[in-house]
Amino acid sequence: MGGMDPSASTEQAPEIFRAQFDTSKGSFTIEVTRSWAPAGADRFYNLVKNGFYDGARFFRVLPGFVVQFGIPGDPEVARLWRTAQFPDDPVTQSNVRGMITFATAGPNSRTTQVFVNLADNTSLDAMGFAPFGRVAEGMDIVGQLHSGYGEGAPRGRGPEQGRIQTEGNAYLERQFPKLDHIQRAAIVEA
Repeated sequence: MGGMDPSASTEQAPEIFRAQFDTSKGSFTIEVTRSWAPAGADRFYNLVKNGFYDGARFFRVLPGFVVQFGIPGDPEVARLWRTAQFPDDPVTQSNVRGMITFATAGPNSRTTQVFVNLADNTSLDAMGFAPFGRVAEGMDIVGQLHSGYGEGAPRGRGPEQGRIQTEGNAYLERQFPKLDHIQRAAIVEA
């Protein structure tokens, strides 16, 4: 499991790097600026470098708001990372269209889920959501990801995050077959 072990995934990211995401809709590239949110940049770098996002689904796509991903398709990997929390970063950038940010459930609760802002969501800034990068190429691809399922359960009819964690892609393929997915994510420029 090597690179999938949270305790072994602590390499410091380069000051600026790019990650390419090849998806079922096409490719997009994220440019990360470590100084914006160092802890978030480091976590993202390690996750991408070790293939964590490969095969993951874009399970929460809300037009005019966000595209969210970061729960692995393998429940065993999800179990290892589910409680691998890391400290918050100060918010130095704004959650405007194209910025990528870690999802959080409260102070110091970030793990592996990230979202790309599909609109200017500056209200998220005051809530502690710290962008660490931006979509540098392919924002049109991000905007085309399947959004037909809406908000996740229980607030909507989309996928329930707890079930994604415990059942993985088997649950998503069975009940939400139209979700787009990441074929491969890789560091392309460091």
